Parts: sequence; C-alpha cells; structure tokens
Amino acid sequence: MLFFLSLSRSAACFTMEKTDMCNSSMVSTSHDVEESWDDEFQQLVQTFPKDKSFTGMNLYFFQGFWCPSIVLKAVISCQKHFQAFDSDIIIATLPKCGTTWLKALTFSTLYRNQFAREKNPLLTYNPHSLVRFIDYDFYFNDTCPDLENCTLFQPRLFSIHLPYASLPTSIKDSNCKIVYLCRNPMDTLISFWSFFSRLRGEGFEPVSLDEAFEMFCQGINEFGPFFDHVLGYWRASQEKSSKILFLQYEDLKEDIKTHLKKLAMFLGFLSLRKKRNKELLKK
Repeated sequence: MLFFLSLSRSAACFTMEKTDMCNSSMVSTSHDVEESWDDEFQQLVQTFPKDKSFTGMNLYFFQGFWCPSIVLKAVISCQKHFQAFDSDIIIATLPKCGTTWLKALTFSTLYRNQFAREKNPLLTYNPHSLVRFIDYDFYFNDTCPDLENCTLFQPRLFSIHLPYASLPTSIKDSNCKIVYLCRNPMDTLISFWSFFSRLRGEGFEPVSLDEAFEMFCQGINEFGPFFDHVLGYWRASQEKSSKILFLQYEDLKEDIKTHLKKLAMFLGFLSLRKKRNKELLKK
C-alpha cells in the first residue's frame, strides 16, 4: 500500500512537473539545473563539446552521444553507482520511440500473475510511474539511492535512454535482460519535434521542421545520434541474443500478438502452456 501511495504522489509530481515545464519551458528547467552544478562538475562539463538541440535544450557530447544537460549529472552518477541484479529487466529506447507503450506491455507481461486482471496497476497509474527511469527518477536528486526495495513487484523493471556503450557496467556485465525498441527515424523525428514544440515556453521561437530535420540528420538530438544508438543495441543483440531483445515499433503495430509472445518468451515464460499464452495475448 505504501508503494502505491508513493506512486500516487509520484504521478501527481510527474503531472505537475510536466505542467511546470510547459509553462516555463524545458529550456528554463535545463538552465536551472546547470546553475545548480557545483564548481567541480562545472569544470568537468567545460571539457565536453556543447550544442543546442532543436528543442532548445543544451546538449553535451559525452561518451559519444549528446546528453541533455538536465540529466547529465544523474547519468554520470547512475553509471558509477547502479548495481544491476541478474534478474533485472531493462527497457531501453530513444525518446519518442514507443517507450510508454513498451513499458505497459512489459509490465503486464512480466507481472501478470501478481495481480488480478481487473486490478492491473496500469488501469490507475501512468506506465512511467510504474516503470521508472534509472537515471531521471533515482539519481537526479541522490547520487547513491537505495534501490533494494524500490519496486513492489519482482523482478525489478527499469527503463533508460542511454546508448548501449554508455550503460552502467553492471548492466552489461550481469545476466540481466534488455528489451530495446527502435522506430522509423522519420516518425521519431516528427514525434520528437511535435512533442517538444509544445513544451517550449513563451519567448522561445519555435524551430521549423526543416531545421529540426537538419539537426537530427547531423545527430544533434537528445541521446543521439539516432543511428549510432540503434546500431549499438542491434549489434549487441546479435552478439548476445539471450540478453538483448531487439524490437521494432512498426513490427509491433503490424503484428502485436506474435511480438508480444516473443517478448514473453524472452522474459522467461518458455514453460507456459498454449492456453496460458492465449490468455496473455488476450490481455
């Protein structure tokens, strides 16, 4: 019960934060975060190439990808301190590539036997409240959060936007599993541009789609370059097929049943009877 009360507060805060971002803009929020950095971190960041995304947010080129300034410190803390369990499941995506959908699918598949269908927490809570971002949600305000009992259900389920090469070492070296979802780059760009255009506050000129397209092609976008991100996980999935499941957004749309069954098998439900699989697909 305490866990769900905390979820209610988190969901409320999430909604409030989104509203605040719409009113004061993601750019202002990013600027406030940078102002809060201590001198040591400021000096470190000055060694990173810097650019600005078409969202208006400052990006720093860190470990071969463009990291939003708003989460840069959290990302570094996460890399240093996060300890993965062999039983963990990690959802990895670029923003606007179906993250919310994949969270809901994986949550329902992984925990389907832990609650009645009519009591599925997804009927009450946002998928982002149930499947938390490792860096954003746990390391943003705490360099060493206690993650032992951070989830009500087991095994633990997290999400992340980082490229494969920049994942915490414990994720890559452990036996935990990664589910990656990619999307058509043009659809990703349009969704990205449309979403963040709505978040830009007053006083900030909107970036045209042509400008956004040019920057996207140059790889200058949150957690980009796009193709480096996708190829990193695809190559890793070819080498470690039992550890990384590589899914495509368009395939899920075209044949959700087949790919949901594929997801269930990847998560370890090989012993399910056909009847149980059919029940899962109906849900």
